[in-house]
Amino acid sequence: MKKLLSIVVPAYNEEETIPLFYKAIQDIESQLPQVELELLFIDDGSKDNTLSILRDLSKNDSRVHYLSFSRNFGKEAGIYAGLENAKGDYVVIMDADLQDPPALLPEMLGYLESGEYECVGTRRVDRKGEPPIRSWFARRFYHLMSKISFADIVDGARDYQMMTRKVVDAVVSMGEYNRFSKGIFGWVGFKRKWIEFENVERVAGETKWSFWKLFLYALDGIVAFSTAPLTIASIFGLLMCVVAFVFIIIIIVRTIIFGDPTSGWPSMVCIILLVSGIQLSCIGILGQYMAKMYLETKKRPIYIIQEKEL
Repeated sequence: MKKLLSIVVPAYNEEETIPLFYKAIQDIESQLPQVELELLFIDDGSKDNTLSILRDLSKNDSRVHYLSFSRNFGKEAGIYAGLENAKGDYVVIMDADLQDPPALLPEMLGYLESGEYECVGTRRVDRKGEPPIRSWFARRFYHLMSKISFADIVDGARDYQMMTRKVVDAVVSMGEYNRFSKGIFGWVGFKRKWIEFENVERVAGETKWSFWKLFLYALDGIVAFSTAPLTIASIFGLLMCVVAFVFIIIIIVRTIIFGDPTSGWPSMVCIILLVSGIQLSCIGILGQYMAKMYLETKKRPIYIIQEKEL
């Protein structure tokens, strides 16, 4: 009996790309004779005709299933919902915009079926088509995460991952509300194979990721998989105490020995502003961690389903 490969596709306002994605999967299907396919689309509260298109595909193809959220919960919620509801022996996550090349599926499946690997990930080796400033910040983020994170996060890593059922179950067992999938994939471990490919631009539509959204997403990743910011805040606090103590000694010595009174309000204002800025930054770092704890303790569902066809 053939094994089942579930293709999980989070989608938000992707009415233009879904038909193209579906055709691309049909074209590559002949190269995957060893498995049956299941397409599981996650409609993340789309405001266009995405859900209507998914309904039509599901009616015409029994292998196509979908979940539709009650509102936009974000891609991370879509990935989690897809992994939680996928039935396959193997599960792969793909974007509907075809920036994750379907042509890699046979190679990815081959590595898993060899039994040598439990997960096959993909990473871009270039960022052609992206604004230079965005690419620069992305590279700095991955470099920073590799230094301070508990998880194995590779530069250019995509959510385009194919996993065995064992890995999928491990990822789903991490039911945290604040999710950063790239970090979770690295944190759960298992033997992983990386496949490199050149950047592919969207086939249609516009990206949903603005620079600001990516920046906030990066902050979520740092907070979720590293306590280094808290350590840095503690070091800053200790350093400022040492600096303050040294200046107190200098002032006392100058006053007693040289009779030099303390003076210079501009320098005092600058010092106050510097110290206040550091204090506020440290409080902000602490606040980020407390905010994540606050959201976790609420135990809110990661997503809410409005309509489904499984």
